[in-house]
Amino acid sequence: MKKFLGYILSPFAIVAFLLLLCIFHPIQWVCYNWFGYAAHKKSVDILNFWLVSTFYIVGNVVTFTNKQNLPIGRPMIFIANHQSTFDIPPMIYFLRKYHAKFISKVELTKGIPSISYNLKIGGGANIDRKDARQSITELVKFGIRMKENKWSAMIFPEGTRSKDGKVKPFQSAGVAALLKKCPEALLVPVAIKNSWKMIRYGLYPLNTFTPMSWEILEPIEPGKTPVDELVKEIEDRIRVVVE
Repeated sequence: MKKFLGYILSPFAIVAFLLLLCIFHPIQWVCYNWFGYAAHKKSVDILNFWLVSTFYIVGNVVTFTNKQNLPIGRPMIFIANHQSTFDIPPMIYFLRKYHAKFISKVELTKGIPSISYNLKIGGGANIDRKDARQSITELVKFGIRMKENKWSAMIFPEGTRSKDGKVKPFQSAGVAALLKKCPEALLVPVAIKNSWKMIRYGLYPLNTFTPMSWEILEPIEPGKTPVDELVKEIEDRIRVVVE
């Protein structure tokens, strides 16, 4: 029944999602080029509020839980498992006050309204996964921007989406590169649960009436503990919640 309803409701959600991307593309351009960073960020926050709202068109529910007393004005690295493209709008919107920037594939900086533009000028890191040197260089530059601007990062250390919700092994290289230039960054695990179910049949039909959750777990001070151990601890914490 949920799949059947998806055939009926998905076109409305998909059209709304794409329409928002097209509408906000010129809005972002005007905000950034005429009014600067703060106005552009506000436009991105509003865009992602409405993108999250499109999830409800197919009856899906977003629950974002943050019971942690996270600091304002301190760089943080939000480390999350990755289940679908739809992981991202809730993280951008609900974590907006932390100025969190994404580490993303360089391929995404072309051809996608709003998203590509934001990735190019938003201040995050766009990496070429086929070029290790370029990737590390971009992460190092991003780490410097984090330190200088008190920005945060969002990273999916699995390297690819989990199509069944099972957490894949986390890679620590990206986190290590950021901490090298921004050692004061706080590590914050984010457990994403059931967002993969929204696209269990692909982008059409979208699955319907599915509860999805994002939960901020207890942060970790990096200290002198090896990064590999820190990332493994975060992976284990997320795995307990998700699986």
